[in-house]
Amino acid sequence: MKTTKTAPMTRRDFGRTVAAGGAWLGLLGTLPRRARAEPAGRRLRIACVGAAGKGWDDLRGVSDEGRLHDIVALCDIDHRDGGPQPPNLAPVQTARSLGIGAAARMFPKAKLYTDFRRMLEQRDIDAVTVSTPDHMHATVALTAMALGKHVFVQKPMTQTVHEARVMREFARSKGVITHMGNQYRSSTGYRCAVQAIRSGVIGKVREAYSILGSKPVWLPGIRDLAVGEDPLPKGIHWNEWAGVAEPRPYKTFLYHNFNWRAWKEFGTGALGDMGCHVMDVVVWALELGAPTALRAEVSNLDDLVYPEASTVVYEFPATRYTHEGFRFTWSDGLKKVQPIDPGKLPEGFKVPGGGSLFIGDEGVMHVSSGSPPRLYPQEKFRDYTVGPLKRMFADLAAEKLDHYLEWPNAILAGRQASSSFDVAGPLTEVVMLGTIAQRVPGRRLVWDAAKLRFDDPAATALVRRQYRKGWEIDALRA
Repeated sequence: MKTTKTAPMTRRDFGRTVAAGGAWLGLLGTLPRRARAEPAGRRLRIACVGAAGKGWDDLRGVSDEGRLHDIVALCDIDHRDGGPQPPNLAPVQTARSLGIGAAARMFPKAKLYTDFRRMLEQRDIDAVTVSTPDHMHATVALTAMALGKHVFVQKPMTQTVHEARVMREFARSKGVITHMGNQYRSSTGYRCAVQAIRSGVIGKVREAYSILGSKPVWLPGIRDLAVGEDPLPKGIHWNEWAGVAEPRPYKTFLYHNFNWRAWKEFGTGALGDMGCHVMDVVVWALELGAPTALRAEVSNLDDLVYPEASTVVYEFPATRYTHEGFRFTWSDGLKKVQPIDPGKLPEGFKVPGGGSLFIGDEGVMHVSSGSPPRLYPQEKFRDYTVGPLKRMFADLAAEKLDHYLEWPNAILAGRQASSSFDVAGPLTEVVMLGTIAQRVPGRRLVWDAAKLRFDDPAATALVRRQYRKGWEIDALRA
């Protein structure tokens, strides 16, 4: 593998890169405030920040493995070609590439980088995927958008509420096409559930629940493993991995790869990892905006890592699909901190171990991404289930939506994708508010969305994060 040499970038270098990009764009015309359609059949030139792990899925997905679009640049802090993986990964995860090697072989013409800032100096880039740990999402994406690049960002869109708000507004101002990698949004199960809820089949919704009934995905006892330092493997660029965060000594499998999700400095815990998937159908179907208040209960409170189990109860204003006093509850972990009151459920109904549950005036609906919604009591909804619902699901399935390809298709068509930052931003804010409540549990936190603050100073302090000196960008200073 031939890597483009990248000397350490200073803050002055960073500013020059952005300025140079702005000047170059000026030669082509002003940055578009409104997306413009591209010539039919054009091959996009895509650069990827994160080429292994989930990034391996993302770069193949948005390019159709190079059949439809070209990957012209690959940036990753890990320039190995395979190697040992953490013991807690699932088989589907260990099957993904480790290091940049596999991506470099699949796309041999792509230039290789270790620092995304150097990569963005490359002139032949139309669009950028961001598949890094959560703490780097906003900085990479905002830098790319400042240069007029269309952006795809893995979920969650950002690590903080403030970043989500800035990303949404910045994308609008630049007129770029954006998309978040919450693939469930394109699933037949979710799209069918949204139509069914809005048809009024279960009446107005009084409560909703999103459940992640599994233990944390990170290493057991990870907090106690952060002792000492291990030799840094050749090919890993640890300063670039830390990026905007405060660097930690390298520990095998503790941060890179995958297990960064546990750490408050780098990830967003189980809620941040899966909330943009599981909660999306509720926020979408019911047209929820910003919550007015929320409260969390957690199994354990730690200053460095997220809890092993939690429940977050959100209070939302009524919409046309919900009653006044509507509450939406998130639950994760094997410990049921606050089980659903059985008196609110049909007789004999067993609470599922995952998915989302809508409790309406006329019945209950359970939703998962891969199957038709299930309605209870089953006898009451039998005719609807085998008739209109079955036909609706079949019609939507026939569309065969591809969440990855929707983004380049949207770029070529000059329209926004289904999970553009106008959609993903508010959803991410809801999810990230929950991660704040997890860090100050046991308190009812009143939220002022317009002013980006709580009635609690400790919670308000977590709306934004601190950025390491030399990695700050102007867009996140406001």
